[in-house]
Amino acid sequence: MKVLVAIKRVIDPYTKVRVKADGSGVEDTNVKMTINPFCEIAVEEAIRLKEAGHASEVIVVSLGDEACQEQLRSALALGADRAIHVQVDNTCQPLGVAKILNALMSKEQPALVLLGKQSIDTDNNQVAQMLAALSQRPQATFASKLNIDGDYVDVEREVDGGLEQLRLTLPAIVSTDLRLNEPRYASLPNIMKAKRKPMEVLSLEALGVSYQPTQTIEAVMAPPVKQAGVMVSSVEELVDKLRNEAKVIE
Repeated sequence: MKVLVAIKRVIDPYTKVRVKADGSGVEDTNVKMTINPFCEIAVEEAIRLKEAGHASEVIVVSLGDEACQEQLRSALALGADRAIHVQVDNTCQPLGVAKILNALMSKEQPALVLLGKQSIDTDNNQVAQMLAALSQRPQATFASKLNIDGDYVDVEREVDGGLEQLRLTLPAIVSTDLRLNEPRYASLPNIMKAKRKPMEVLSLEALGVSYQPTQTIEAVMAPPVKQAGVMVSSVEELVDKLRNEAKVIE
């Protein structure tokens, strides 16, 4: 069976994020970029399914400008078989991503689609659910354990009350959580091999998808600098400061 994995290019989580001077977004020029950590878990799980004999091919896809091909090559170095780059601008929103992935599902006919549960930049946690609705496929979100059993996929997911067991009929859509696995590091030979693996570049027109963003970013600002604490000598002084300075009580 084919496994389709969607990945996103994001700022490295260990890099300090800086807001652009004009407040239009965060600075990504000369900033280290990487595969979204949750997406990396999805790639690892797909590769493990192939190593276990459940998957015949692992396809990674990313949406964005030409720069996202760097992350696609990284996924190929981890063990994916081929990559698809869909050319869109970097303002593509969750519904647009879901529509594009739905078109790719129709084109590639994967038995399983794996996605990270959310990206660490926008934290929307929407694409997997929207894709399931558009494709009319069963879905499981926040997967912490996954097992293929014939024409079914068994998923264990974490919920507020504990663990939930789900059985989905393939083809299905699953979003991955942190505890599903620990991604591997790419070896030097695999990094070299990745340069020769196929990468297809597609446009929205080639996929028959049209999409217009419905949201605009008005402004992005850094959080206020945390002020130092103040020691008080009595309850009366504390109440006075809460009332007259912080104005949190009347």
